[in-house]
Amino acid sequence: MKTPTFTIDPSEFAGKRVLVSGGTKGAGEAIVRRLAAAGAQVVTTARSPSADADLPARFIAADLASPEGAADVSTRITQELGGVDILIHNLGGSHAPGGGFAALTDDLWLDELSLNLLAAVRLDRGLVPGMVGRGCGVVIHISSIQHRLPLPDSTTAYAAAKAALTTYSKALSKELGPKGVRVTSVSPGWIYTTASEALVKRLAESGGTDEETARQGILAALGGIPIGRPAWPWEVAELVAFLASERAAAIHGADYTIDGGTVPVA
Repeated sequence: MKTPTFTIDPSEFAGKRVLVSGGTKGAGEAIVRRLAAAGAQVVTTARSPSADADLPARFIAADLASPEGAADVSTRITQELGGVDILIHNLGGSHAPGGGFAALTDDLWLDELSLNLLAAVRLDRGLVPGMVGRGCGVVIHISSIQHRLPLPDSTTAYAAAKAALTTYSKALSKELGPKGVRVTSVSPGWIYTTASEALVKRLAESGGTDEETARQGILAALGGIPIGRPAWPWEVAELVAFLASERAAAIHGADYTIDGGTVPVA
């Protein structure tokens, strides 16, 4: 795996309290490491802890797809840290089977919406009022290019939930901008993570084919990636770090695509 070679300012986020949801693997873990390296006090939450004992973040175990899990995290963060300065909603994913829309039961739809949309909505409701009260803060929602380029065989519900998240993020930015809180969203394309490999395996199994054929099927459905590869998690983390920083103080209400050129630009 290619690794970054640039120098990180170890004091850029000094004194900043950061919550990264879903920060124990993949892009979320990369975001945790990037912000911690820049001096932030980072907390992350997921159902299971990271397999890496050296993850530079305090871990809170929670199922954010449930109202109780999100409420518990918000309460603990508020009581123990006094709130957060930067809130990054990285939690998400798709667990639906292949087979198109007809394979999606009500329960599967609700699972995808709870994980990819409502978890962020609930954490915002619990933690953003503290930002508003202080008159400053940053909220970043990690969406997906699938809100523009869905994969109909396997991720219709996920794509619809991410589209809702992107729209919600824009609406939130209009409400919170005048109150001193910046809101943006980031829409990655295919990121080289264990979750993306798990999707390949599921598609191969459901389609009765091999993993390379499933992988090429994803590339074909996306229309190809002009740079010839998925993004590395650290590349997504670097964009998030920029948007969370004072360098991006005038950036608000925008959705940033990081996909190697997958989405055609009009």
